[in-house]
Amino acid sequence: MRITKFLPEVAREMRKVSWPKRRELFRYTVVVLTTVVFMALFFTVVDLGFSELIRLILE
Repeated sequence: MRITKFLPEVAREMRKVSWPKRRELFRYTVVVLTTVVFMALFFTVVDLGFSELIRLILE
C-alpha cells in the first residue's frame, strides 16, 4: 500500500474512533496512577524484605 493512500485512510479511521470524555479520561488516569503507585510500593516492600532475608542468611 502506498503512503499516499495509507495516510488518508488513517485519517478516515481516526474520525471513527470513540474518544473518551474528559471525565472518563480523568477517571482512567487516576486508576492508572493509583495502580502504578501501589505496585511501586508493593515491589519496594518485597525487595526490602528479600534484601533483609538474604542479609540474615549470609551473616
